[in-house]
Amino acid sequence: MRIGLLFNGQGSQKAGMGQDLYEHLPAFKERIDRASTVLGYDLVDVWNDEEKISQTKWAQPAIVAFDAALAACLVEAGVQNVVAGLGLSLGEYPALVANGMLTFDQAIALVKDRGAYMQAVGDENPGKMVAVLDDNQDMIVATIEKMQREGLEVYAANFNTFNQLVIGGKELAVDQAVQVLTIDGVKKIVPLPVSGAFHTPLLKVAADKMDVRLADEPIHEAQYPVYSNTTKRVFEPESLKETLTKQIVSPTYFAQCLDEMVTDNQVDTLIEIGPGVTLSKFARKIVSKEITRYSVTDWESFEKVIAQVKEEG
Repeated sequence: MRIGLLFNGQGSQKAGMGQDLYEHLPAFKERIDRASTVLGYDLVDVWNDEEKISQTKWAQPAIVAFDAALAACLVEAGVQNVVAGLGLSLGEYPALVANGMLTFDQAIALVKDRGAYMQAVGDENPGKMVAVLDDNQDMIVATIEKMQREGLEVYAANFNTFNQLVIGGKELAVDQAVQVLTIDGVKKIVPLPVSGAFHTPLLKVAADKMDVRLADEPIHEAQYPVYSNTTKRVFEPESLKETLTKQIVSPTYFAQCLDEMVTDNQVDTLIEIGPGVTLSKFARKIVSKEITRYSVTDWESFEKVIAQVKEEG
């Protein structure tokens, strides 16, 4: 068995997440309590607050703590054959904790500030994002780039699968792009419930602040490769800070990274970690159906996956 770990990003969170893991898994509880100490507030209270968990500055630390704590518990419980990792956007932080390049406490502190920077920019400079479901992504990108040359602030933001591309930017520019793409034959476009145009130049102020924040952070050697959504290559210690800064304003290439991670490392099993199951759904459309896929979102799925991994082991 050769396991690749997938880590949820922002948007996977939901009120009540993690409660049963916190109650049943002492090692998970210990790490979440540690995260609360780093953050200066009770993370479990945030998890159970419908309003807070939907806001970027609260959601980002909540997701990273959940993902990183759960990944560590999986390894301690017997998931040992991990050969690679990949997170979606924010999910890169717990992925980098899991492979040893960042420490748990370090990632929590970093993301507390990252979430605050992005929330502030989103509040001051609101944007819009929509998912465009069409396999002709070259056409979509060409349309967006043409609109940019005309002075409109709309950008390709997330290449989630080979037939799902999220675009973002100023609301009026995104609305105009939707009209053009619909005329061009795109049948399905879904608005996303976000306040900021993440992974676009609209977040430059947040990226600049993150650049300064990361400057003095120690980076450690990796235990196994984690792939960057931004560069489509494996994170390297010497360029990690620059890559995490660019990540905020650059498109994510999850589909391409997953395909490369599976091929490069001969991954035969994917385990998604976090409160959601979106990445497993993406994986079904990106890689071979012969690859086994699991999602660990709560206590029940944790126990089930541990048992199955040990049996196949």
